[in-house]
This record gives sequence, structure tokens and C-alpha cells, in this order.
Amino acid sequence: MGSYSSHLSKIEDLQGIIQETGFTKAHICRLYDRFEELDKSNKGSLSREDFQQIGELAVNPLGDRIINAFFPNEKQSLDFRSFIRILACFRPTVKNKLADPNAPEPINSRNNKLRFAFQLYDLDRDGKISREELIQVLRMMLEAQVTDDQLESITDRTIQEADLDGDGAISFEEFRMSLENINLEHKMSIRFLQ
Repeated sequence: MGSYSSHLSKIEDLQGIIQETGFTKAHICRLYDRFEELDKSNKGSLSREDFQQIGELAVNPLGDRIINAFFPNEKQSLDFRSFIRILACFRPTVKNKLADPNAPEPINSRNNKLRFAFQLYDLDRDGKISREELIQVLRMMLEAQVTDDQLESITDRTIQEADLDGDGAISFEEFRMSLENINLEHKMSIRFLQ
């Protein structure tokens, strides 16, 4: 229990983090432990290299893109608050009928989960997924399972179905609409964060 209290005492603006992310003190304590484990040089922040040491990311074909999502706008380091905000996106949602309709959108909303997924494809951050970006991601995910011709066919069909304005790319709104019937709650939530 002493470890729990000492961790919590190190976290700046704990109440603000709880309110912003929806995490409990126990979740925050666990995530702080993980943050400290990743921070091998004890500098109080994480670098891309720290993330590259995570085995699951090292073998994930989208590992580099996932890591890039933690470092928007060419940031070189990530403090604990930024780390926990990004992980809050993967917190399962709770349907709250009494929620204030004027309250800000929760970090773990469907829309924010979609924005996170969208940025994995939109490498140049221009707000659109181009044919080249989509083919690059599909190539990483499917590797040797399909031929180049099949990959191009899948890419072209995907863009054709999702590209509602006919500009040859997929905007965030088109991406959102194309995934309307997908259960993101199941696919983009980490259950240990409940």
C-alpha cells in the first residue's frame, strides 16, 4: 500500500487526470508503474526508443505507426500526462444516460477512437488517407498473404467504396462513415483499463 500512495504522490494534478481520463486511482497507479518501467533512463519522459523496446510493438507490422501516434507534431518526448491521455482513448466506454450533453467529448469516445485509427493511416497528417498511404498500411498488415495485384485491387475497391466525394482519398468523415457498423468498443478497448 505504501507503494500505491508514493506513486500517487508523485503524480502532478492527479484529480485533473482522473477527471480528464476517467481512470481510477488504481488504474493510474498501474499505468504510472508501466511508465516508469518504460523510462529506463529515469528522465521522467519517454522517447520513441523507449516504445521500440516493447516486444508487442516490435513485432506488430503497424508498430512504428502506433509509436508515431504517441508523438504528434514531431514531439521527441512524452510525459506521463500525455502518455495516460493517449491510453485513455482505449478505455472502454460506459454508456451514461445522465451525462451532461454540454460536457466535452470523452477521450475514449467512439469519435476519438476513430481519430486514433485514422492517424495510423494518414501518415502525412493532411486529413486524408491517400491511395499510397492505404496501400502502405495494407502491405504492412497483409505482408506476403496477397500478391501486389491483389493488394492494389483491395486498395482501389476500399477507396471506391469509402470515397464519397470522389477526390481519390478518404477523409476522416468518410472513414468514420465507412466504419459506422463496426464494433469499435470491442476492437479498440483494452479490457484491463475497465
